[in-house]
Amino acid sequence: MTTAAGTLAPTTADPTLLLLTVEEAARRLRIGRTTCFGLIASGELESVKVGSLRRIPADALAAYVGRLRGGSASSMRCA
Repeated sequence: MTTAAGTLAPTTADPTLLLLTVEEAARRLRIGRTTCFGLIASGELESVKVGSLRRIPADALAAYVGRLRGGSASSMRCA
């Protein structure tokens, strides 16, 4: 989907991006921006600094979800 100016709409996920803004990462995870910053602060979601900007490596989202899925499966087995 493109805008009138011919640029990609902000909600369009570009699979070629290596680094995402916190907002883009939050949108892909379907969580809020504040929650995403909380995950970064706690070390649960990897992030890097590019100058003064905070960015999330695209593959860090899959790693985070993988840890969630692994934790859910193990806690279900213990119950």
